[in-house]
This record gives sequence, C-alpha cells and structure tokens, in this order.
Amino acid sequence: MIRLDTGVQFVKGVGPRRASLLSARGIRTIGDLLLHIPKSYQDRASFVRLDSLHPGQDAAIHARVYQSRMIQTRSRGGIFHAILTDGTSFVHAKWFHGSYLHQSRSFAAGREAVMFGRVDFDRRDGNFVFFNPEFELLEESVDPGSLDIGRIVPIYEEIGGLTSRQLRRITAASIAELENPLTDPLPEELRSVHGFPDIRTCLERIHYPPKDEDVAALNRRESPYHRRLIFEEFFLLELVFAARRNQTHRINGVQFQTNDAIRSQVRQILPFHPTAAQKRVLKEIVDDLKSEFPMNRLMQGDVGSGKTIVAFEAIVIAVANGYQAAIMAPTEILAEQHYWNAVRILAPLKYSIGVLRRGIKPAEKRDLFKRLAAGEINLAIGTHVLVEEKTEFRKLGLVIIDEQHRFGVLQRLQLMAKGTQPNTLVMTATPIPRTLAMTLYGDLDLSVIDEMPPGRTPIRTLHVTESDAERTYRMIGDELAGGRQCYVVYPLIEESEKIDLRSATEGLEKISKVFPGRCVALLHGRLKSDEKDAIMRAFSLGSIDVLVSTTVIEVGVDVANATVMLIEHAERFGLAQLHQLRGRVGRGNHRSICVLKTSVRTSDIARQRIQAMISTTDGFRLAEIDLKLRGPGEMAGTRQSGIPEFHVANLMEDAALLALAQQEARKWVEREGDADKLIHALSSHFRSSGPAGLATVG
Repeated sequence: MIRLDTGVQFVKGVGPRRASLLSARGIRTIGDLLLHIPKSYQDRASFVRLDSLHPGQDAAIHARVYQSRMIQTRSRGGIFHAILTDGTSFVHAKWFHGSYLHQSRSFAAGREAVMFGRVDFDRRDGNFVFFNPEFELLEESVDPGSLDIGRIVPIYEEIGGLTSRQLRRITAASIAELENPLTDPLPEELRSVHGFPDIRTCLERIHYPPKDEDVAALNRRESPYHRRLIFEEFFLLELVFAARRNQTHRINGVQFQTNDAIRSQVRQILPFHPTAAQKRVLKEIVDDLKSEFPMNRLMQGDVGSGKTIVAFEAIVIAVANGYQAAIMAPTEILAEQHYWNAVRILAPLKYSIGVLRRGIKPAEKRDLFKRLAAGEINLAIGTHVLVEEKTEFRKLGLVIIDEQHRFGVLQRLQLMAKGTQPNTLVMTATPIPRTLAMTLYGDLDLSVIDEMPPGRTPIRTLHVTESDAERTYRMIGDELAGGRQCYVVYPLIEESEKIDLRSATEGLEKISKVFPGRCVALLHGRLKSDEKDAIMRAFSLGSIDVLVSTTVIEVGVDVANATVMLIEHAERFGLAQLHQLRGRVGRGNHRSICVLKTSVRTSDIARQRIQAMISTTDGFRLAEIDLKLRGPGEMAGTRQSGIPEFHVANLMEDAALLALAQQEARKWVEREGDADKLIHALSSHFRSSGPAGLATVG
C-alpha cells in the first residue's frame, strides 16, 4: 500500500528515469500525480460506427488502418493521410505537417487505433475526414475492457515524453495501490452541505469515471469530483488568509482620531471636488484608521481614477495625529513623481518631505536618515531603500506601498516592521479582476475606485503596421504643431536590455530626423538618477517635445500636455503593460491618441491583445481578458507576489467556488482551534502541491 506523500518513483511502471521526468514538472509524490488531472475525457464506451458518421459530429471511432501515405503540397507542406475501416465503412484522417507520423511508421496497415475529433466532409474527394484528430494507437493485445477503450477515457497532457496512454497506466497503478480507507482532510460537515464526495471516491472517479457519468460535465470541470478538488484548493488558501486577518484583528495598532481641525486640513489639499467613489474609499480608509486594529487595505483603481489624492488625504490624517508616513514605490521615476506630487499637493500644510533613493549624495543621504530617525521628516518617499536596515523612523504610523505586485510580500512586511503595527495601505493602478485580487491580497480588505473624475477626454487607440509609418508621423507632427507633446516607447526585456537600449537609441536618431527643429530626448533605466530627473522635469515643463523612452515611464508619469503615445513593437508588450503605458496620455483636457505599431506578422495572442486595446479603455475589462490570455501567474507580473500554482482550480472559470470557499473559510476561522487543525490537515494532505506552500508560510 502507498500513501499520498509516497514518492512517485515507487509506483509500478515509473522507475528512476520516469520519476525524474515527472519531478521536472513538479510531480514528486502520489498526491502530485493524482492532482495532474485529465485535460479532457472521451466517451469510448460506445464508439460511433463509420457508416453512421455525419458532418459536424464530435465522434470517437475504433478502427484499423487500411493504408497511409504522405502527400506533398506547396501551400501546407507535407500532409500525412491515413484511411481507416471498422468493417462498416471507411474514414480518412489528415494531419498537416505530419511527416513525423510517416517517419515513425506508426500507422502501419492493420494497426488498431482509437481516434477522436470533429467529422468533416471533404467535398473534393467526397469522403468523411478527420483533420488533425487526437488519436491513440492500441497494442494488438488490448482487450475490450482495457484502460483505453470501452469506457470514458481520461486524456492527459503529455509530460516529458510520457504519453497520455502511459500516464493512464501509471495513474491507474497508483490508485490501485493507494491506501484504503484514505483520511479525508475536508470535514464531513462541509462535504455533506455542498455535496462533495469523499477524497477516495473523488480521486478514483476524476481519473476513471463510471460509464454513466456525464461526459460533458466532466469536460466542463463541473463534475462533483472536480468541484470538490477546486473547492479544497481555494478553501485552504482562504483559510490561511482568514487566519491572517483574524491575527491582525487581535493586535492593537496605531489608532488615529479625526476632528474638525483635521478635516479642515484634508479639505485644504483637495484640488477638485472628489468623486463619489473617492469619497466612499476614503471613508473605508478613515474607518480603518480610527479602528483599534491596524489597517491592511488594498486600494485599487484604473489609471487616472484619483488614487493619489486619496492616499495623500490619509497621509494628512496620520501627520495630524503626530505620526510619520512613508510611500514605497517600485521605481525611482515613480518615487520622484510621488515626491513632486507631495510637494505640490501638501504645500498648504508645509510638511517636511524627504525622498530616499539610490544615487543621492552620501552627505545628503546621511542627513535624511538622521532627520527621519529624529522624526523631523513627516513624509518619506523612496524605493527599496526604505526597507534597508539603516532606514529608521521615529514614529511611523502609515505605510503606503504603490504597485504592490512589483514587490514581494516580504518587502511589504519589512517596511511595516519599521513601525509598531502601523496602518498599511497598498495601492495599485494595475486593474486586477476581483477573483485574482482575492488570491493575491486575500489578507487585505479591498477598496475599488471604480469611477473616473469628470472632464477626462477618452483616448483614441489605433493599430498601425510598419507600412503606416509616414501617416503616423504626420499625425504626431500635427499634435506637435498644436503645442502638444509626444511619447515614443520601445520595449525593454531584461534578457536583451542592450539590444533594446540600442533600438531605443536608434529610435532617438530616427525621430530627430523626422522632426528636425524639435527637441527630442531619450529616457532609459541605465541613466543616473539625476539625469532621469532632469529629463522628466524638462518634459513636464514642456522643454522637450518628444520623449523617446523604454518602459521606465510605465507608471507614475503625469504630463497633461502629452497627447500622443507611439508604442513601437506593441506585439512584444503584455496587455496590462500596454494599458499602463496608454494611461500616460489623456491626463488633460486635450484629445489624446495611443498608436500601437506592430510588424505585419504577429501571433494570435498578440493580435487579441491589440484588438482588446482598441475595443476598450476599461482597465478592469482588459484585466479579465489578460487573465484569460495569460493565466493568473503571468498577468501583471504577479508571479513574484507568491500567487499559488493551482492544479485544478481556475481563477476565471471557478469564481463562484472561490467566493464559496472564502465564505466558508471566514466561518471556520471563528471556531477556536479548528482553523489551525484544518490548515495543517489540508496542507499536509497534498504537501508539495498548489496553495499548500503558501499555507506553510502563512
């Protein structure tokens, strides 16, 4: 008998070589193997006879190869063509670029095969045909009661050369040898209420469903077995977050007061009448600040929704209560932008504001550290330098972290540790779907500014190719002639930073020639801090007409007179990054344009991104699309934030089960002692899988 935590190498049919292949994909234990669930299911319990096929039908057939050959074509390359029969009729199957099938001699005459796909009718030849069908070639010794035919058959994604058929046998062997009974970590009370099967039944039937199971439900991942495993992954994660929140609410934090004098100071810094959404979010923040527990809140809003002014209102409350505040930003340019915003917005209150960043003179830095430790600086703004050991605060009461997804969780905790349970506000201008926010920031309360300030002019987004260069430059020239300014952005990928910097430098030369007499400047991450600051100040003051830049301007740059953005090689950017870049224009009252320039040939995903950008300026809608295209781990750079790798759950498709798991977790965490036992049981059950790692950290 084997257990879920038994090494996968001990399963019949695995051995050291296959164990190494599986380990490379994170499958090290029996539990890991059983959570590598089928990607689809085929009903091979009753095959369709070949004389009963009809066009448009999704069909599974069981037949023998009659003959096969390669067809050479000019347009499609080699096509591998096989003809099969089951004694009632014939059917054709064609694989484009299928020379590998011909070379392997897999489809030798007389070989038995199972095939699944959409039936088409080839008008030219007058035959039924499968184009690029899924298939499996059966051994001559296979009997009708095998794992491959005569049942609902699981189809697995191949792993390191291990085929679906081989994985079926390994999985079947592991289930056959698995200890029985199997301890179920999910309480019977929960299983009963929600109709979840016990873990043993679940693992058996998700891999080998009975013949009467609903195949469509299995393929939609809506079977009771899928639902149970999805819920379990989410439930563990939400229990950890709920336990963290409970722990926070047992700690006495920095408690602020508000009165008429403080409210008057807050009103002094408001440059315009706040929107209803800003008022709602500020109230949520103020309620937290007045609470006896430390605030842990995420403030989310689209580009230009007015998060900054709300954050500064919170800073005024903190300073008016005698405490210091700190803003940590991911880049020096964004830190500098926050600094100049702070100087401008907080000017009526005459606060002492310091900006800590790499590159400032040693004497100036020492003076800043000294004044900060003495409590003489009300607001400190900086990058990662804020969490360095030598950075000390006298009385830190409010921590604001901008663009949290650029930092790890550890850095957030390091800055919070600079004070005694300070209030923490996390900000992001990267729209994140609620389902993803619940997993990334499940230990934080969520506030969303879902309304834009009035008077914003919609940004028009255009897609052009290299052949449209002259038309694009004329459009930019018209804006420059009207007194406006322009960004030209080149992609920057770390692996090829020198190449990309060269392309941006070449872009500078090109733009300078296209617009002679205009002031054109280059901004990139390799410049010294004071050089970057000087260029950005000159652009803000209107001294620079065209700013050629890498993606260092992605967030935080706010120049109302810049009305055109040309993004070169737009197919190389992610959707969230394109949206952030576009948000650098449209910040004033002038009509603004974002031009996405690509090569003529782009990938399907790149085309979908470009089309999404043209179709909407709603960051939350784009975030949903981005999540579908890229998956949660890659979207908006969230992988470094520690989002777990779910085996079964899908954040987009399983939002209802995520909400249910969160609801149940908040109930169970109130039961003294039960939550800790549950977290331990669930995380040790599939020890090296999914959210279990996050649970052990939590």
